[in-house]
Amino acid sequence: MKFQFVISPEIHAAAPAYEGAAVYAQVVNTPYSEGLWQEIDRFTAELLEQSDTEKSKQQPAIAATREAYRRCGKDPSRYRPSAEALRRRLLKGMKLYQIDTLVDLINLVSLRTGYSIGGFDADKIAGTTLTLGIGRAGEPFEGIGRGPLNIEGLPVYRDSEGGIGTPTSDNERTKMGVQTTHILAVINGYNGTEGLREAAEMTLELLKRYAQATEGEICYYRHVSR
Repeated sequence: MKFQFVISPEIHAAAPAYEGAAVYAQVVNTPYSEGLWQEIDRFTAELLEQSDTEKSKQQPAIAATREAYRRCGKDPSRYRPSAEALRRRLLKGMKLYQIDTLVDLINLVSLRTGYSIGGFDADKIAGTTLTLGIGRAGEPFEGIGRGPLNIEGLPVYRDSEGGIGTPTSDNERTKMGVQTTHILAVINGYNGTEGLREAAEMTLELLKRYAQATEGEICYYRHVSR
């Protein structure tokens, strides 16, 4: 894994159970994958049969992320974690946005597992160290499709140039596109290790199936007290 991950003391204080997983791979992105969308449609049908918006909030990974927001200083009902927002969209009878294979694939893993997952074009990340901290007042952040996003009180991953990803939205600067050839997917386990390995392995398996992934690596990391 070419990247190193640092969990700041402020995040450890707010979310001491946090465990992270990162998936890195060389990939071939495409505008659309029919097989992937068949899987998304099957999951959608299952979700509509088994859940509602209140049950989604109680899904362990989503509930833990919502609690981390509160402890970091953000209202999770105003700034929803992406996994919850995706489920709410489906439960309201709305289709997911179809973006491209890599984005759609990350969305499927997030929907299945409840983890809010950052999906980045690894070649656009500045430096090789990503630090998870808490957003500051006035800190610049251009959310994908959102414009300027107030990330004060949100957990945020920063590279050497600034914030690149929160559980609510990633940054335009490092977003994936059809030309992306290296992906870094960061899985945020605010509820600890439960289900984290399965989510990481699912991500890599889907990347191999639908994005011709090679050189795939998974890295697990956590705060280490000093």
